[in-house]
Amino acid sequence: MSHDHPQLSDHPEAPYLALLARGAPAEAYDRPALLARADGARPEALARLDAAKRLALRVRADLEGRRRREAELSALFETAHDLAGLRDLDAVLRAIVQRARSLLGTEVAYLSLNDPTAGDTYMRVTEGSVAARFQQLRLGMGEGLGGLVAQTARPYVTASYFDDERFQHTSTIDSGVRDEGLVAILGVPLMLGSTVIGVLFAADRHPRVFAREEIALLGSFAAHAAVAIDTANLLAETRSALAELEKANETIRNHSAVLERASEVHDRLTELVLRGGGVREVADAVSEVLDGTVEFADADSAQAAVLQLSGSDGHALRHGADWLAGVSAGGELLGALVLHGQPGLDPVDRRTLERAAMVTSLLLLARRSAGEAEQRVRGELLDDLLDAPGRDPLLLRERAARLRADLEAPHVVLAARIDGPDAGSAARRTAEGRRIGSAAAYLATTRHGLASTRDGGTVLLLPLGPGDTPAEVARGVAKQLGTALREPVTVGASAVVAAPAATPPAIATAYAEARRCLEALRLLGRSGEGAAAQDLGFLGLLLADTRDIAGFVERTIGAVVAYDRRRGTDLVRTLDAYFANGMSPARTKEHLHVHVNTVAQRMERIGRLLGPDWQCPARALEIQLALRLHVAAPAMAP
Repeated sequence: MSHDHPQLSDHPEAPYLALLARGAPAEAYDRPALLARADGARPEALARLDAAKRLALRVRADLEGRRRREAELSALFETAHDLAGLRDLDAVLRAIVQRARSLLGTEVAYLSLNDPTAGDTYMRVTEGSVAARFQQLRLGMGEGLGGLVAQTARPYVTASYFDDERFQHTSTIDSGVRDEGLVAILGVPLMLGSTVIGVLFAADRHPRVFAREEIALLGSFAAHAAVAIDTANLLAETRSALAELEKANETIRNHSAVLERASEVHDRLTELVLRGGGVREVADAVSEVLDGTVEFADADSAQAAVLQLSGSDGHALRHGADWLAGVSAGGELLGALVLHGQPGLDPVDRRTLERAAMVTSLLLLARRSAGEAEQRVRGELLDDLLDAPGRDPLLLRERAARLRADLEAPHVVLAARIDGPDAGSAARRTAEGRRIGSAAAYLATTRHGLASTRDGGTVLLLPLGPGDTPAEVARGVAKQLGTALREPVTVGASAVVAAPAATPPAIATAYAEARRCLEALRLLGRSGEGAAAQDLGFLGLLLADTRDIAGFVERTIGAVVAYDRRRGTDLVRTLDAYFANGMSPARTKEHLHVHVNTVAQRMERIGRLLGPDWQCPARALEIQLALRLHVAAPAMAP
């Protein structure tokens, strides 16, 4: 006899609160429902448990995201603190590489520096490396992925190093990389002004797709490394100047005052970062130290446009009576610090302004991370479209606009899943869900769509270009995801959703259709392909929510119907009689009361219209179904 526990009915969230409190793994959240089902809990109790489970998993994911972002910001703040008290350049660079490896979760991280004297580049710091030849590499300029980064001064990433032809492969580099076993590599430039002085790398020994946030984070560490090197060079220059000007006491005092002022601003900026200060506080602190007025101009301002055109890359430049320093992260210009009232700045004060701009970029990144966390708490846009179709359409449009997605345009919903060995393993499905989710998110970003991890795979909402069909988009996505992940990816597509923002409930319906198409492809042995229901013949007719009977009839026997309409012939009736009489020409001619040669001539004409395989079992079944639907069409019409 089934029964409910009072505790379960009254407090379905209690077991999940306990799981959250002890930091249990995600798979542990299935246990309360399994136990309740084993105890014979009623459906409504199980439904409440399922709702509590979904909420708990969302809270758990948010907590994990917050912990990850807190770790990233803590590492960046610790790095800024190391720079403020710079004593040992090698120690600071090692700390930066170690933190980059830890936060990105890669197996290896390393940093190379250019040697202008020798005309090559060499490994300066490595973390996680096991191959001696790799650690001692010296490379010619312009070679390998690092050479591409140095040439373009932009980040580059490869999911499979040896299959990537964008950069120049050499036997020396390939041998070192092969010894180390590296596959996926991300490299970001170390910049001093507009000059690349080295490259910071993060790498794995297996294929991996690096997310945009990971590229920006490594770019921030590279900026810190460049500052450390620049600061070390500056200190060396200062010591040399002090030695040369030993007898010029006044000059020494002036220079010491400049350094003291720089140290003061570094201490104040570090304190601001550690206690979570704002952009306005940074501007006020620098204004006081530099004896001028500093203000922040956003990315749309005229000052930021000047920096964008100049390509200063964080190096302060003079613009009229003002000084401008770019505030950027990961190659994205976030704005500018503008110093008024100081037309003449010495090099140290210029570097002070540049460092203040870097601290400002850290604060803006922190603000952006907080905004993204808040957005995830309220639910991702695609999840809302799927799970909460009753939300305000105006709000959906505004959120989509911030993501550069146009939900007024025609879209297609796609369900995708990796189809590799041991696909039934729960652990493997979880890992595959993360991998395909990351790759799908990158694809959706580049195509101004949306993506979310769901049901052991991923769901995408992508816009249709002029002339695109759902089937073509599905095939393209299957190929792109399969290439990125180096595993077969099966993709099922829905019918066209004309305007998602106007009809949010249509998204969930389209996703259900895309999943049915995905499962049909797997059952048909077409794993690794992409298709829409229209590609699957009468099976697609059963799968599609639109039930496009006219389209199915047109695709199957449309040529014969059109021929009868143009010529006034009777091929459709002959074809129907042919199947009704067991595909026997003799019985068909008796049924139609015509000569057997007439039947033969009509069959020959039908064969030319339908193709040579029209009598094979699969085609014949579809043709007979299309004939029945064609005959029944008038009766089925509303």
